[in-house]
This record gives sequence, C-alpha cells and structure tokens, in this order.
Amino acid sequence: MAAHHHRAGSRRRRLSTPTASPGWALLLRQFATTRRPLLRLLAWSVVEALPPLLSGLLVSAAVDRGFLAGRPGAGVAWLAGFGAATVLRAFAARAGFPHLAAVVEPLRDALVTRVVRSALARPVADAAEVARLTEQVESARQLTATLLRTLRGVGITLAAALIGLALLAPAVLPLVLLPLLAAGLLFARLLRPLVERRRAVVLAEERFAAEAGRALHGLRDVQATGTQTQVAAALAEAAGTSAAASRALGRASALRALVVALGGRLPVLVVLTAAPWLLAHDVLTAGELLGVATYLLQQLDPAVRTLAGTVGGWLLGLAVVLDRLATASAADAPTARSTAGGATARDTSLCLTALRYAHAPTAEPVLDGLDVTIGAGEHVAVVGPSGAGKSTLAGLLAGLLTPTSGDLTIGGEHPSPGDRTRVVALLPQEAYVFPGPLRENLTWLAPDATDAQLTRAIEVVGAGELVTRLGGTDAVLTDPAALSAGERQLLALVRTYLSPAPVIVLDEATCHLDATAEDQAERAFAARPGTLVVVAHRISSALRADRVLLLDGGRGTLARHGDLQVLSPLYRELVGHWLDSTPRNNSASHTGHAP
Repeated sequence: MAAHHHRAGSRRRRLSTPTASPGWALLLRQFATTRRPLLRLLAWSVVEALPPLLSGLLVSAAVDRGFLAGRPGAGVAWLAGFGAATVLRAFAARAGFPHLAAVVEPLRDALVTRVVRSALARPVADAAEVARLTEQVESARQLTATLLRTLRGVGITLAAALIGLALLAPAVLPLVLLPLLAAGLLFARLLRPLVERRRAVVLAEERFAAEAGRALHGLRDVQATGTQTQVAAALAEAAGTSAAASRALGRASALRALVVALGGRLPVLVVLTAAPWLLAHDVLTAGELLGVATYLLQQLDPAVRTLAGTVGGWLLGLAVVLDRLATASAADAPTARSTAGGATARDTSLCLTALRYAHAPTAEPVLDGLDVTIGAGEHVAVVGPSGAGKSTLAGLLAGLLTPTSGDLTIGGEHPSPGDRTRVVALLPQEAYVFPGPLRENLTWLAPDATDAQLTRAIEVVGAGELVTRLGGTDAVLTDPAALSAGERQLLALVRTYLSPAPVIVLDEATCHLDATAEDQAERAFAARPGTLVVVAHRISSALRADRVLLLDGGRGTLARHGDLQVLSPLYRELVGHWLDSTPRNNSASHTGHAP
C-alpha cells in the first residue's frame, strides 16, 4: 500500500511539473535536416490556400455584382473563377506529395537507426521490446505523414479564411476572432493533460501486455508453485490501471467538444444573430453576408473541428510515440528542472561519454562504454544488481576514481581535482563522524554557515530530534562510535546538505534509515538547488527521482520509472524484489537497529 501511494505521488508530481518533451526535440532535430523539402511543401501549401482565401470574396462578388445586379452571366463567371481555383488546389496537393515523402521517410530511417543502435548497445536485448519499438517507429512515420498532410491543408485554410474575412468584412472579424482565440487558449491548456493521460494509457497497456506475457510464458511454473492467485491479482491490478487510464483520457478528451463549440459553432451563431442589424445598418451587403457565411461554414468550422478532433488525437498519439522512442532508444539530455531553492549558480549537467572503468588493466571492466547525460538540476536514481558498478559510478562522479577511458564532464568542463571537491559532494554508505563539537561536525563542509542555515538544514533533513537528544548544536561528541549507523548518517546528511557543492551524490547514504526518515531526507535534497544523484536501495528512491539509471553489464539505460518498467525485464525484477522486501525495510529503525 505504501508503495502504491509513492507511485501515485510520483505520477502527480510528473503531471504538475513542466518538463521538456524529448520526443518533440527529436522530431525538430530531424526536421532541421530536411528543411528544403519542408519549405517546398509549405510553398505548395500556399498555393492550396488560394481557393479558401478567394471563396467568400468570389461568392460575395457573384451575388452583389452578378445575380442581384441583374447580371447572371457575371455571377456565373465569378463562380467559375472559384472552380478554377479549386482545380489549381488539387494540382498543388498532388505536387506536394513527393516533398512530404522527402520529409517523412528520413524520419523513419533515423528512428529505425536509433532503435537498432540502442538494442545492440544493451547487454541483453528484449525481442518483444524491440518489436514494440519497431511498431512505434512505423506508427510515428504514419502519424507524421498524416499530420503534415492534414495540418498544412487545415492550417492554411484557417489562415486563408481569416484573411479573407478581414478583406471582405473587417467589421465581422472581431465577432469571429474572440471566440476563436478562446477556443485556441482552451485547446492549448488541454494539450498537456491530454498528452500525459495518453502516455499513461500507453504505459499501462504495455505494462499489462508485459505482465500477461510473463504469466503465460511461466504458466507451468505458476501452476507448480501454486501462485495462481497472486499472478491473477497482479494481472487484475495491471488491467485496472489500464482501464482507469483510459477512462481518465476519455474524460479529458470530451472537453475537445467545447473547443469545437467555441471556435467553430459560436462564431456562426454570433454572426447570424447580428446579421439583421448588420444588414439594416448597411455594414454588410447581402453578398458580403453570404461570403462571410461561406468562410465560416465551409472553411472555419470544418478546420476547427478537424484541428480539435482528428488532428488533436493524432497529435497526442505522435507526442507519446515520439517520447517513448526518444526515451527508450537513447537518452537525450533533458531540460534542467526547476528546484524549490532556485537555480544553481553554474551549469551542473553531467555528461558521461563512452565511460569505461576497470579495477586493473587486465580485469573485466565494471563500466564499459557508459553514455549518460544528466541535466542540470535533475534528480536521478541509480539502480542495478549487485556488482553493476553503482558505487564505482559514484566514485567517478566525485573524482575519487579515474576513468580507464572515455570522458566525464560537469557543465561541459573538466574540473580540476581541487575544483571537483567544490562542485561535487559525495556521501558514502558509511558516514564519518569525528570526536568534537557537534557544530563542527555539521558545518565541516560549510564553516561559514549561519545559525539560521544550520537550524534549517537540521529541520529539513529530519535530524532535529537527534540533535536535541545529543544536547543541541553546542554539544560535544566524545565517542562517535556510540552513535548508531542511522544516527551517523543523519548527521552526515545535514553536513552534506549545508555543503556549497551544487552536485550531490548519495551512495546508499540513507540505507540505515527507515523508509519515513529516508523519504524526508531525500525530498530535502531533491528540493535543494542543484543536481542530485542517488544510488538507490529501495523502490521509493526510484519513484521519487525524475529519471532512473539502470546499470547492467557495464552499460546503462536512463528513463522514467514507468518507462523502465515496460522497457526492462531486469528493472521489473528489481522492482518486484523491492516490493517483496518492503515490509522488512519499513520495519527498520532510523537509529540503525536491525529489523
């Protein structure tokens, strides 16, 4: 149950925290390589905009200057001009297809390349996962092609209709623009929750598929061990999660009908309501009113319905698919997250390129070709089986170990050993507390810390009760060995929190605390300005992090917790192990007593 609340809290935090989309970044980078066909496609789209632009003007002229003026031939000629423009639009639509292919096919090739390279770089490739990613590549190609083909027509049509309205009847334009702007703002406001809910649906469906596949694959083992009830319960939970995600998406998607009503239907209703007054006061002629109606009914309303309905759904699907491909196939650097304490004074991004480390020249490397980028201000949890290199990575980040090969930069630079100690603060599992005044222990890394800063650090880390029991900050520690391992960790956490270093590395530095104390300490460090790397030993540490770095076989996979559960069978096993051991872990005392 506790794990469930942690997962829910983690999901809420991700929903409420603005984050950059790695999928859109991937798409924009690819589009930058196909600028020429994109520009040509745009040029033909402008030609396609001629009929929507001229439609209302030509209808108005046909009525006022032709039929109502007693010149039916002239009226037919104006309408024939509209027909000729429509033929030109059909030719432009056909001419744009080769340029559309020149944009979409390189995107498909680039995505396939990413998926293949990612699969080859992993110690063990999951065939089912690679198949899912391949399907998503094709889905991304089809969605991109469909969106570009539809958006260029709908977007140009909408712009042309508004320009035509401004030319034909400027007095009517405010009646149309106000509800249209309201609809646009509402649609923009809905996009983020819609994308998040669509992503939740995809992850939930993939998790259910993965769980069902594992259950079917191990059906004999399930029957032999008599765990049918537990497996059925796990599948029911996954199915319930998937259904709940689909219902949440449906509720959010229903609001798109309001966008259509505001942007497409309301302008028509407003203009029709005002039509008698506009005609009576000679603001519009009969032909101009018909021209306005042509723009609204034949151009604006269908465009809004298409954008909010069909295109909106495709856009959400493409956003989720691209994010999944970008996250699963490699790891672009994220935008730095904002922290509760403000921005850091320097760039604290960590970039590991082809990083390799072996304890001896002939020894098997612990890390072998590790490529990871951690954004400035990001909170990353490092997980993996025993011996995967988690503590080795912590030592490399802190400068205690030197890479055998590869590159490790902080803020794009290679800090000197002296500067490294000022930039990175490492807190290992075994905390060091020396005899002497407690204040000196706590302010060892920040000797100029004020009383207010010290008091706040003690409170936010959760060491207030311990410091009070020891006699306050002015107490003297005569025998640090008399303190439990958990108590020493709490004091060391306060010391590290006060450190001016903008990068904090906690190498199982809370392993002797109970789950509640660990939660408070890690949340304090997460809210502290700077980059946080936590070598995790509980599932809760991974749930609290922005992303999780899974180490295995010398390589690493960096993704969100929910994505890793789908992408990595090893991570699912680690999570299952953590959840199975949660009661034992939660019973541990923060004073370091055994459970």
